[in-house]
Amino acid sequence: MNRLVDIEEAAALLSSGHLVAIPTETVYGLAARADDEAALRSVFEAKGRPTTHPLIVHLASAADLDAWAAEVPPSARRLADVLWPGPLTLVVKRSARVLDAVTGGRETVAVRVPRHPLALELIRRVGPLAAPSANVFGRVSPTTAAHVLSEPFARDVAVLDGGACEVGLESTIVDVTSTIPTLLRPGGVSVETIEDVLGAPIADGRDGESRAPGMMASHYAPRARVIALREGEGEGELVGRVARLVPRAETLYAELRRLDAEGVDVIVIELPSEEGLGLAIADRIRRAAGP
Repeated sequence: MNRLVDIEEAAALLSSGHLVAIPTETVYGLAARADDEAALRSVFEAKGRPTTHPLIVHLASAADLDAWAAEVPPSARRLADVLWPGPLTLVVKRSARVLDAVTGGRETVAVRVPRHPLALELIRRVGPLAAPSANVFGRVSPTTAAHVLSEPFARDVAVLDGGACEVGLESTIVDVTSTIPTLLRPGGVSVETIEDVLGAPIADGRDGESRAPGMMASHYAPRARVIALREGEGEGELVGRVARLVPRAETLYAELRRLDAEGVDVIVIELPSEEGLGLAIADRIRRAAGP
């Protein structure tokens, strides 16, 4: 296949059980209908993704949350009302309609409403979509249609081109199944913003069990070796072609992909201050440098 399609063809393909790479404000997602078990299996196969690793369901509006959650805590309602559409994923207790293929067998489901107009229109036409990043599992997420077309599975997947992704990093994931909401993955919405909306601090669950996408020690990794440096820390003696990168959220993944394409052996990145979006940037750099 390996081709670009318009929204009408994208909707037709998804409705008939095919996969389509779609734009969101965060990264491009490899989308399948969230109620189509065979299509969901194809997502895992295309990405080489473990079937125990849960997917995020993309909804058309906050009003759809009740159909996918067995219960919606006040904290979830408040965050959805204020921050959706946007790069925030909520982990809630799953309703009876949610397939095991979406949750990896867990009793929770991750949901969000994307902010990209093409993604929203597609969901309105087709229904909720499960859409992990459109790349081989563990590698650098795509932020342009060209990135998706360079993936090994691209020959079997149509791509809806929505331009470069505005945010450039995945969504923030917050588990709202406990009394105190818990951060599982920092992302496009800052912790400070979430705490302002809730009027209370949230817990940090990033070092716990991998309960959501992007929690593995090694993730978002280019082929080149990545060295993450704290401010003022020396990089030591390096061998091979070395590049140094000043990270920005909207271009981080594009730059990692560019340096890989240029055959760089080592990428040295100084970690930003972990405030605001800097927390998410530092998280991605550390995981890219992981074992």
